[in-house]
Amino acid sequence: MTILYFDCFSGISGDMTIGALIDAGADPNQLENELKKLKIADEYTLEWKKVVKNGITSTKFDVILRNDEAHHHHHGDHHHGHSHEEHSHHHDHTHQHRSYQDIVHRISESDLSQKSKELALKIFKKIGEAEGHIHGVSLEKVHFHEVGAVDSIIDIVGTAILIDLLGIEKVISSSIPVGSGRIHIDHGIYPVPAPATLEILRGIPIINSNVKAELVTPTGAAIIAVLAEEYGTFPTMNVEKIGYGAGTKTFPNHPNVLRVVIGT
Repeated sequence: MTILYFDCFSGISGDMTIGALIDAGADPNQLENELKKLKIADEYTLEWKKVVKNGITSTKFDVILRNDEAHHHHHGDHHHGHSHEEHSHHHDHTHQHRSYQDIVHRISESDLSQKSKELALKIFKKIGEAEGHIHGVSLEKVHFHEVGAVDSIIDIVGTAILIDLLGIEKVISSSIPVGSGRIHIDHGIYPVPAPATLEILRGIPIINSNVKAELVTPTGAAIIAVLAEEYGTFPTMNVEKIGYGAGTKTFPNHPNVLRVVIGT
């Protein structure tokens, strides 16, 4: 049986997950081709490169949005209220805010493998339910802001694709350090973990961490919540592949990377 162990000693995010899986030997070009099936490839370019984080060579995965400049410029000279903006034609064009249903439809109607689709939909549902719970709206009315941005769609669907391509049959995860302190998000200054992240982590063992940062994103939390069957220290297995995925943050005393170990 092919086992994947997520060693989340510095938390987890969507881009760290994909970086780690590529680092462990998954083919990024195959990933890129599969993602084209979502038919949003004109909106982004993917980049992956080796970086060194506090002495550890790891893979950094990035989604570069193509419409970014036009989008920001548009915001600057738009004087209408928020509600109009969400439905304006231009917004549709850049797809910065997508509804949960739009994302589900796009994934379901794609030519992705059945397994990739199922995993991606489960991860999105996990996030959608948490966001809906926090904001007091039904799943049908959830609009993704941070999460609905193209990069999160790529991170989530990309993770599902790679789990399928790598033939992973069982996922085990370490406990999750969520970090501490405060973060700035759309709605103001919030505690760490952010409410949606904490909601997603219900039923998952979290551990204390003195790092003053958001170590776990809603996407990272949902990936673990959906994929992991059990939690603990390293499982008994024959180690075959090891990957390190770099996060965006850099800390003085420990490498901000996610480690994945694949074996049988």
